Amino acid sequence: MTDESPYEPVTVSRVVPAPPAAVFRVLANPTRHTDLDGSGMLRGAVTETPVSRVGDVFVMRMYYSEHGHYEMNNHVVEYEQDRRIAWEPEAGRGHPGHGLPGSRWGHRWIYTLSPAGPGSTLVTEAYDCSRAPADERDGMQGGQVWVSGMERTLERLADAVDEQEMADGQETADGEELADEEAGA
Repeated sequence: MTDESPYEPVTVSRVVPAPPAAVFRVLANPTRHTDLDGSGMLRGAVTETPVSRVGDVFVMRMYYSEHGHYEMNNHVVEYEQDRRIAWEPEAGRGHPGHGLPGSRWGHRWIYTLSPAGPGSTLVTEAYDCSRAPADERDGMQGGQVWVSGMERTLERLADAVDEQEMADGQETADGEELADEEAGA
Protein backbone atom coordinates (compact mmCIF):
# COMPACT_ATOMS: atom_id res chain seq x y z
CA MET A 1 0.00 0.00 0.00
CA THR A 2 1.37 3.40 -0.92
CA ASP A 3 0.56 6.76 0.58
CA GLU A 4 0.06 9.91 -1.48
CA SER A 5 3.43 11.55 -1.53
CA PRO A 6 4.73 15.08 -1.84
CA TYR A 7 7.99 13.59 -3.12
CA GLU A 8 9.15 14.58 -6.55
CA PRO A 9 11.63 12.44 -8.45
CA VAL A 10 15.26 13.37 -7.91
CA THR A 11 17.06 13.97 -11.19
CA VAL A 12 20.58 14.35 -12.48
CA SER A 13 21.46 15.31 -16.06
CA ARG A 14 24.56 15.21 -18.22
CA VAL A 15 25.37 15.69 -21.89
CA VAL A 16 26.92 12.56 -23.37
CA PRO A 17 28.89 13.08 -26.61
CA ALA A 18 27.09 10.34 -28.54
CA PRO A 19 23.78 10.02 -30.38
CA PRO A 20 20.69 8.87 -28.43
CA ALA A 21 20.69 5.44 -30.13
CA ALA A 22 24.21 4.70 -28.83
CA VAL A 23 23.30 5.76 -25.29
CA PHE A 24 20.05 3.81 -25.33
CA ARG A 25 21.80 0.66 -26.53
CA VAL A 26 24.01 0.69 -23.42
CA LEU A 27 21.09 1.44 -21.05
CA ALA A 28 18.94 -1.36 -22.51
CA ASN A 29 21.70 -3.95 -22.06
CA PRO A 30 21.75 -5.36 -18.50
CA THR A 31 25.26 -6.75 -18.99
CA ARG A 32 26.52 -3.14 -19.21
CA HIS A 33 24.85 -1.97 -15.99
CA THR A 34 27.78 -2.95 -13.75
CA ASP A 35 29.93 -0.67 -15.94
CA LEU A 36 27.51 2.18 -15.20
CA ASP A 37 26.76 1.59 -11.52
CA GLY A 38 27.64 4.62 -9.43
CA SER A 39 26.25 3.08 -6.24
CA GLY A 40 28.72 0.21 -5.99
CA MET A 41 25.90 -2.25 -5.35
CA LEU A 42 25.68 -4.10 -8.68
CA ARG A 43 27.65 -7.33 -8.98
CA GLY A 44 26.57 -8.58 -12.41
CA ALA A 45 23.71 -9.40 -14.70
CA VAL A 46 21.80 -12.66 -14.54
CA THR A 47 19.88 -11.60 -17.66
CA GLU A 48 22.21 -11.35 -20.64
CA THR A 49 19.84 -10.17 -23.38
CA PRO A 50 18.96 -6.51 -23.93
CA VAL A 51 15.47 -5.42 -22.96
CA SER A 52 13.22 -4.53 -25.88
CA ARG A 53 9.75 -3.68 -24.57
CA VAL A 54 7.55 -2.84 -21.61
CA GLY A 55 6.98 -6.02 -19.60
CA ASP A 56 10.52 -7.36 -19.99
CA VAL A 57 12.20 -8.33 -16.73
CA PHE A 58 15.95 -8.32 -16.22
CA VAL A 59 17.67 -9.69 -13.14
CA MET A 60 20.75 -8.16 -11.53
CA ARG A 61 23.02 -9.54 -8.81
CA MET A 62 23.48 -7.03 -6.01
CA TYR A 63 25.29 -6.55 -2.73
CA TYR A 64 24.29 -4.33 0.17
CA SER A 65 25.91 -4.62 3.59
CA GLU A 66 22.56 -4.96 5.39
CA HIS A 67 21.32 -7.75 3.07
CA GLY A 68 24.48 -9.39 1.77
CA HIS A 69 24.30 -10.83 -1.75
CA TYR A 70 20.88 -10.90 -3.42
CA GLU A 71 19.11 -10.37 -6.73
CA MET A 72 16.72 -7.69 -7.95
CA ASN A 73 14.11 -8.39 -10.63
CA ASN A 74 13.71 -5.21 -12.67
CA HIS A 75 10.37 -4.81 -14.47
CA VAL A 76 10.54 -2.56 -17.53
CA VAL A 77 7.61 -0.14 -17.18
CA GLU A 78 8.50 2.40 -19.89
CA TYR A 79 10.27 1.78 -23.17
CA GLU A 80 10.51 4.27 -26.00
CA GLN A 81 13.38 3.29 -28.29
CA ASP A 82 16.25 5.79 -28.12
CA ARG A 83 14.18 8.17 -25.93
CA ARG A 84 13.15 6.71 -22.56
CA ILE A 85 13.52 3.57 -20.48
CA ALA A 86 12.35 2.93 -16.92
CA TRP A 87 12.12 -0.03 -14.58
CA GLU A 88 10.69 -0.91 -11.18
CA PRO A 89 12.89 -3.12 -9.01
CA GLU A 90 11.42 -6.04 -7.09
CA ALA A 91 13.15 -8.00 -4.34
CA GLY A 92 14.57 -11.20 -5.83
CA ARG A 93 16.38 -14.30 -4.59
CA GLY A 94 18.40 -13.74 -1.44
CA HIS A 95 16.75 -10.41 -0.57
CA PRO A 96 14.92 -10.44 2.78
CA GLY A 97 11.77 -9.13 1.06
CA HIS A 98 11.75 -11.77 -1.68
CA GLY A 99 8.36 -13.42 -2.05
CA LEU A 100 6.66 -11.17 0.48
CA PRO A 101 3.64 -9.08 -0.42
CA GLY A 102 4.80 -5.65 -1.52
CA SER A 103 8.26 -6.78 -2.62
CA ARG A 104 7.80 -4.50 -5.62
CA TRP A 105 7.78 -1.17 -3.81
CA GLY A 106 6.84 1.05 -6.74
CA HIS A 107 10.06 3.03 -6.99
CA ARG A 108 11.42 3.61 -10.49
CA TRP A 109 14.71 4.28 -12.21
CA ILE A 110 14.08 6.37 -15.32
CA TYR A 111 16.41 7.49 -18.11
CA THR A 112 15.24 10.13 -20.57
CA LEU A 113 17.32 10.94 -23.66
CA SER A 114 17.04 14.15 -25.66
CA PRO A 115 19.16 15.23 -28.64
CA ALA A 116 21.62 17.92 -27.53
CA GLY A 117 23.20 19.01 -30.78
CA PRO A 118 25.04 17.03 -33.42
CA GLY A 119 26.12 13.67 -32.03
CA SER A 120 25.25 14.52 -28.41
CA THR A 121 22.52 13.48 -26.00
CA LEU A 122 21.18 15.07 -22.85
CA VAL A 123 20.67 12.15 -20.46
CA THR A 124 18.45 12.69 -17.42
CA GLU A 125 18.42 9.97 -14.80
CA ALA A 126 15.53 10.12 -12.35
CA TYR A 127 14.76 8.16 -9.23
CA ASP A 128 11.06 8.29 -8.42
CA CYS A 129 9.95 6.88 -5.08
CA SER A 130 6.63 8.73 -4.95
CA ARG A 131 4.70 5.43 -5.31
CA ALA A 132 6.74 3.63 -2.65
CA PRO A 133 5.48 3.10 0.91
CA ALA A 134 6.16 6.03 3.23
CA ASP A 135 8.79 4.13 5.25
CA GLU A 136 10.73 3.34 2.06
CA ARG A 137 10.52 6.96 0.86
CA ASP A 138 11.63 8.26 4.23
CA GLY A 139 14.46 5.73 4.47
CA MET A 140 15.79 6.96 1.13
CA GLN A 141 15.15 10.62 2.02
CA GLY A 142 12.84 10.90 -0.96
CA GLY A 143 15.64 9.64 -3.20
CA GLN A 144 18.24 12.16 -2.08
CA VAL A 145 20.50 9.34 -0.83
CA TRP A 146 20.99 8.30 -4.47
CA VAL A 147 22.00 11.66 -6.01
CA SER A 148 25.80 11.29 -5.74
CA GLY A 149 25.59 7.73 -7.10
CA MET A 150 23.41 8.97 -9.95
CA GLU A 151 26.02 11.61 -10.82
CA ARG A 152 28.71 8.90 -10.90
CA THR A 153 26.42 6.69 -12.98
CA LEU A 154 26.05 9.34 -15.67
CA GLU A 155 29.82 9.91 -15.70
CA ARG A 156 30.32 6.19 -16.13
CA LEU A 157 27.57 6.05 -18.77
CA ALA A 158 29.46 8.61 -20.85
CA ASP A 159 32.61 6.47 -20.59
CA ALA A 160 30.74 3.24 -21.38
CA VAL A 161 29.08 4.74 -24.45
CA ASP A 162 32.43 6.07 -25.64
CA GLU A 163 33.99 2.61 -25.19
CA GLN A 164 31.05 1.01 -27.00
CA GLU A 165 31.29 3.49 -29.87
CA MET A 166 35.03 2.83 -30.20
CA ALA A 167 34.46 -0.94 -30.14
CA ASP A 168 31.69 -0.63 -32.72
CA GLY A 169 33.94 1.54 -34.87
CA GLN A 170 36.75 -0.97 -34.58
CA GLU A 171 34.42 -3.81 -35.56
CA THR A 172 33.28 -1.78 -38.55
CA ALA A 173 36.85 -0.91 -39.48
CA ASP A 174 37.92 -4.55 -39.11
CA GLY A 175 34.99 -5.63 -41.26
CA GLU A 176 35.85 -3.05 -43.92
CA GLU A 177 39.51 -4.14 -43.91
CA LEU A 178 38.45 -7.77 -44.29
CA ALA A 179 36.07 -6.88 -47.11
CA ASP A 180 38.84 -4.88 -48.81
CA GLU A 181 41.24 -7.83 -48.49
CA GLU A 182 38.66 -10.24 -49.87
CA ALA A 183 37.97 -7.88 -52.78
CA GLY A 184 41.68 -7.74 -53.55
CA ALA A 185 42.05 -4.06 -52.65
